[in-house]
Amino acid sequence: MLPAGVRHKDILDCHQERQRWVNQHKKGFLRYRTPYQALAEYKAAYSDFSSGTVTIGTADEVSSEERQHIRDQLKQFMPWRKGPFSIFGTDVDAEWRSERKWQRLEEKLPDLKGKMIADIGCNNGYYMFRMAHHQPRFVLGLEPSVQHYYCFNSLKSMAGADNLAIDLLGVEHLNLFPQSFDAVFLMGIIYHRPSPVDTLRDILNALKPGGSLILESQAIPGQEPYALFPDKTYAKVPGTYFVPTGSCLHNWMQKAGFVDIELFCSHPMSSEEQRQTEWMVFESYADFINPANNDLTVEGYPAPWRVFLKGRKKV
Repeated sequence: MLPAGVRHKDILDCHQERQRWVNQHKKGFLRYRTPYQALAEYKAAYSDFSSGTVTIGTADEVSSEERQHIRDQLKQFMPWRKGPFSIFGTDVDAEWRSERKWQRLEEKLPDLKGKMIADIGCNNGYYMFRMAHHQPRFVLGLEPSVQHYYCFNSLKSMAGADNLAIDLLGVEHLNLFPQSFDAVFLMGIIYHRPSPVDTLRDILNALKPGGSLILESQAIPGQEPYALFPDKTYAKVPGTYFVPTGSCLHNWMQKAGFVDIELFCSHPMSSEEQRQTEWMVFESYADFINPANNDLTVEGYPAPWRVFLKGRKKV
């Protein structure tokens, strides 16, 4: 399925090493492996990935006792960051209204039918299921989190989505996949990278000639091409390196070698789109913003926007 130039042995070695790690018989792994094994027993007769709520199974496919068991197992994957999902009649209202992000980028999608796609930092796979509606050949999610790994595999197993897969890899492993993908999605990741232009160059190398990048990022408002480099946290989030303006991100893509770059959407974040729910009970957007001035974070930085860009690798 992957081209001849791919480093197959290195990929296999890395995959096997990560599988040995995740299959350890330790509490931190069992807390997610156990609900995965329980949920994998259920197979949905009906699934729908075409609408905002990813639907896997219907309520009438299981008994009330089974429905409660499914709900109890799904709760083990809290906090749910991406959604919404409906799973055998259980509605999972995640922290993020992820369907809104998908609506903003859907009309700008490249042709995904029959294509090889990578979703970097795929979380629980919400966007991968939305991609599946467009009939790609294969979607590979790269996600190093044990929680998200088992959550996605639970959903995939119940849905029977055979053209979707996840591996415990990160963006730093893209160099193993030269000229492998028709499209790469990088959403909510680049501001966590200490060298964002190098990350974009790795993505460019992983794309086939003519391949597309869909890039979505946290950003700061403004027209000038600059980036904020916060002290310890940004909106209470550690591990945040550069928070760019949209024009800065455009220039990063240009310097990395992308062509036909388009910034097609930008908007301020709000607690309507990221908020605390029954399925995510911890702090959320409202807790990250200065209560006396909603234009600032609690640290005093400009409050976050989201920006969407697309670009292409030269043929």
